Amino acid sequence: MIAQIIVDIAAKQTDRIFEYHIPNELKEVAVGSRVFVPFGSRKLQGFVVGLSQTSKFQGKLKDLLLVVDEQPPLTTELVDLSKTLANENFSYRISILKAMLPRVMRANYRKILTPISDKAKRMPLFKRGLIDLTKVDDAKEVSFIHKLLRNHDAKIEYLVENRAQVKMQNNYSLLLSKNEYIKIYETLRQNAQKQKQLLIYIIENFTKFPQKQVDLEQNSGVKIATLTSAVKKGWLKKELTEVYRDPLIDVATSKSQQSIKLTVAQDEALAKINRAIDNQTAQTFLLEGVTGSGKTEVYLNAISQALTNDKNALMLVPEISLTPQMVAQVKQRFGQQIAVLHSGLSEGELYDEWRRIRRGEVHVVVGARSAIFAPLKNIGLIVIDEEHESSYKQEDTPRYHARDVAIWRSKYNSCPLILGSATPSLVSRARAQKGVYQLLKLPERANKKSLPKVKIIDLKQTSFIGDQLDLSAQLLEAIKTRIAKKEQVILLLNRRGYSSFMLCRDCGYVMKCPNCDLSLTMHKDTAKMQCHYCGYATAIPQKCPNCQSLKIRFLGTGTQKVMQELETLLPAARMLRMDVDTTRRKGAFKKILDSFGHHEADILLGTQMIAKGLDFPNVTLVGVINADTGLWLPDYNASERTFELLTQVAGRAGRAEKKGEVIIQTFNPDHYAIKFAQTQDYERFYAYEMRMRHAGNYSPYFYTVLISIAAKNEQNVAREAFKIKNWLQQRLQRTTIILGPAPSAVSRLKNQYYYQILVKYKKEANLNQLLHQIQNSAQKIKKYGLNIYIDNEPEHII
Repeated sequence: MIAQIIVDIAAKQTDRIFEYHIPNELKEVAVGSRVFVPFGSRKLQGFVVGLSQTSKFQGKLKDLLLVVDEQPPLTTELVDLSKTLANENFSYRISILKAMLPRVMRANYRKILTPISDKAKRMPLFKRGLIDLTKVDDAKEVSFIHKLLRNHDAKIEYLVENRAQVKMQNNYSLLLSKNEYIKIYETLRQNAQKQKQLLIYIIENFTKFPQKQVDLEQNSGVKIATLTSAVKKGWLKKELTEVYRDPLIDVATSKSQQSIKLTVAQDEALAKINRAIDNQTAQTFLLEGVTGSGKTEVYLNAISQALTNDKNALMLVPEISLTPQMVAQVKQRFGQQIAVLHSGLSEGELYDEWRRIRRGEVHVVVGARSAIFAPLKNIGLIVIDEEHESSYKQEDTPRYHARDVAIWRSKYNSCPLILGSATPSLVSRARAQKGVYQLLKLPERANKKSLPKVKIIDLKQTSFIGDQLDLSAQLLEAIKTRIAKKEQVILLLNRRGYSSFMLCRDCGYVMKCPNCDLSLTMHKDTAKMQCHYCGYATAIPQKCPNCQSLKIRFLGTGTQKVMQELETLLPAARMLRMDVDTTRRKGAFKKILDSFGHHEADILLGTQMIAKGLDFPNVTLVGVINADTGLWLPDYNASERTFELLTQVAGRAGRAEKKGEVIIQTFNPDHYAIKFAQTQDYERFYAYEMRMRHAGNYSPYFYTVLISIAAKNEQNVAREAFKIKNWLQQRLQRTTIILGPAPSAVSRLKNQYYYQILVKYKKEANLNQLLHQIQNSAQKIKKYGLNIYIDNEPEHII
């Protein structure tokens, strides 16, 4: 048998199938297996994407060296999917295959120096064990190693390491009857106190075995030495067993007994979805429901229907911050049948959850974007909550959109897909209008309560409290009123940090990142000026770095500054801040949300991560500090993003019995995105924005492809960009629009200059082939420091 392998090198020359002979001892290899193979002088990890009995290769095929896993980590479905995605998203297939696995399962390569001659073997250099060349930095030692290689006294070998580790634990079980333990206890000498203590515990807790070592030590009060002695005497049996790391250990496990009565609209939507589940129909439903309309309850009932039909379900949420609340709801309904996948888990937890899914031990998977690649078989339903979210699009290679992958998997598994949102993306809504998706509407809140009243405050006309010009008198008064009533407040400011930039009032100098064309943001808690793109950080200056003037000011505002201002104005109020800076540590999301849910804080201040999905019954006021932060970005969908954000965050207020209120502060009260968000009128916004898109020839009227060219030398970037544009113009239809090349809105990032070409088209049969040719040429020009990136249907064009 012959294995068809994709090797672990992301390059044009290796982006194809290589064939290897399968030796008899590795006959268990299957499609989807990870294997180690010889490749030139190296050993590489590869993935088996096919098996055959014949080969067109005329020479002798090399043998597979090793099959890494007992069970192939990738299903046949995922292997097939990788081929489609590589073609559609202009990625090397190995990049797709690796993206489908947890981080810990991606191979780690070590470059090792090995002695060949007897003389070299006796050298002191090799007496300290393997020489990892990636860690050798002494100049004399490097020179000596080069000499060994030239004289053929040593050679370089490549080791492939598998970082995935199974967690093991000691379990102790009983070997004797209860009466036998009593007899042993009675014969023990008087001074064998620890052995007697252990035997008393065994006799009193006879039915509670087997037990983990950590539990047995804690409960019995004896140490490992006593347990080891008991094993030698034949009292206990010690076994090393595999144990899963459980990321849901702190999530409530009791099943919800309360049956929630569905509204008429929920019932009608669910009936149509259930019919597709029962008939195994690959149909996409767009579930459009106002905030609080009970979309989650529809999801949970539909998942129940899939499980009743002996099928599995996959559910995506856009943010890690949403996962704790969503997982709690799903776990209460389905107990231990669920697994969770998102980047907030440790590598070990992610590996174990992934293995539970692959082994078929769970039936429901909940996770963020990458969970769309969960190795779940027999799928009966796929759900994407908050489908409009741009976080479902991977921003770097491989640039896939989870929604497109979900549609593919829906067709492969002959199962329905639910796309849910209060503010569907224009693309999805347009497809529903055309009948590509089936539109299901939930026009009212499930508890029959009205949507919160939204008030717009024009920051050009208002009076401010404090000296920072962040909080209007009306918003501060509303916050005080809600806190006095023991109610809670959510405040949104979609900008983290303390101040946006530093300005010298004498010379006009603005402190910028040395690697990017951006000003540095002041972070007061770390006492640093930071770049949010490349991570560069430096100390906060006390005087102007340019002219040494002391007249420097820190302008703009972020969550840190507003928090400080609120602490001054409302010293008695309890506050929590939720942004990237406060949620870096594992479990920080859940800790903050749990604390706020238990009313340990009156105000939750945060960035866009608090705007969606969260459900706190005691929140009666939502305040938007500045609605304009994303409104004037040079992006075609800036208005759509602003409308979605404002509508979603407004929906956090008044979700239970108490009435809700929303206050939006803005310098642009007449902008249509803000006016339609005030009335939460998605239909009118959709109609208006579609006219704007039609006038500008943008999605969903046109398909788009963004070609980015990057290098350290700006002239080289511009030259290559114009070559690509001219080449495309000669081969595309006249009706196709090519914008650019032009510098990106942020023209320099991480010391790389970026130029962009945007292709807008309706029908271009040859475009995919032409773009693959550009991708192939990128490999040739890479040696000159030029990089080309192709993004199909980009979420952002800046």
